[in-house]
Amino acid sequence: MTLRVLVTTTSFLDTPGPHVQELQSAPYEVVRARGPLTEAALLELLDKIGPFDGFLVGEDFFSAKVLEKMSPRAKVISRYGVGLDKIDLEAAERLGIKVLNTPGVNHTTVAEHTFGLLLSALRHIPEHNEIVHKGQWKRLTGIELAGKTLGILGFGRVGKEVAKRAMCFGMKVIIYNSSWSAEHNRYLDRLRAVFSDEVFEEYPPQVSRTQSVEEVLSSSDILSLNMNLTKHNLQFLNSRRLSMCKRGVIIVNVSQGNLIDQYALADAIRSGQVAAFAADVLYPEPVEPTNPLLGLPYVHLTPHIGSRTVDSVIRQGLAAVKNLRSVLEQSQN
Repeated sequence: MTLRVLVTTTSFLDTPGPHVQELQSAPYEVVRARGPLTEAALLELLDKIGPFDGFLVGEDFFSAKVLEKMSPRAKVISRYGVGLDKIDLEAAERLGIKVLNTPGVNHTTVAEHTFGLLLSALRHIPEHNEIVHKGQWKRLTGIELAGKTLGILGFGRVGKEVAKRAMCFGMKVIIYNSSWSAEHNRYLDRLRAVFSDEVFEEYPPQVSRTQSVEEVLSSSDILSLNMNLTKHNLQFLNSRRLSMCKRGVIIVNVSQGNLIDQYALADAIRSGQVAAFAADVLYPEPVEPTNPLLGLPYVHLTPHIGSRTVDSVIRQGLAAVKNLRSVLEQSQN
């Protein structure tokens, strides 16, 4: 019997390269469907096409109901990316469906996009582009990164890359992470050693860690969310925590949209408590016309493209195909 695989992730499908060739070289029947697919869409597809042995997916919604319908034939869900919050992991384990992701392949790309968003917001780059294309020469006044304090909430792979780049800009970095290890300390020590050179003396970069979320919120000019989404930090940045921030704080989110209470954030933007918001993620996705952030001034949004570069697509794609093939090949032995 030929193994059947469903591929839904659009960046994988839209970007030619060795990742696609690697999948095509496998002896699978490959079905393509443009995601992210809702629970209803996945159930309909399974009814229409039948069972699959493997899934190479993005932000699709694999509820317990979907997973039960996939069983017993399904062997693996290979997540193209990192976040697993849209997959019912308990149900997958109960049904014997392996769930694998691709950590460590897109942190550089996402960190770069963080600063693309920040610079766009602080220097009004989209607005200036629109002004000049209209044949006008109106100039808005921006804000520098140098000398500002950046608070990083979440110090995993992306958070570390954001800290490194922030210090290149001459920023003071303050970090909160829910857990801390000796490796975290060693990383901070290495950063301090690198950035102690006199070449940085005009705006000496600094980096420190705090065990207090409140300290990060109250002392940061700019706040970067780099936390993994869990059931314990849903809408972590709510009205109470937003009120703890410096008035005029700038917030950037490249992690998960549901880390923020978007209605509370919209109110904070209208009141001036938050001066600007830049994000690559919203909740839900794709964006809905009723999202409270749409149309607000000083809000800069991109459609979850932080890891969508040719370089990163190939890295993630190859890792996802490798995960998929390893499980399916084992299942045939």
